[in-house]
Amino acid sequence: MREGIHPEYHQATVTCNCGNTFVTGSTNESIHVEICSKCHPFYTGQQKANQARGRVDKFNKKYGIQDK
Repeated sequence: MREGIHPEYHQATVTCNCGNTFVTGSTNESIHVEICSKCHPFYTGQQKANQARGRVDKFNKKYGIQDK
């Protein structure tokens, strides 16, 4: 690799809005995120399946698709 063209690589502290912090590698020394795997509904199991079913039913009703 050529010398002098690569950015500095740091151990970055990632901080989420929920208060969770973890360490990763990055060219930035600290990173702030809005959502992480500790608070995301998909990963925590709090995803609203009823909302998705409602959208599917609305689509089926709109296009005249009937369940078997």
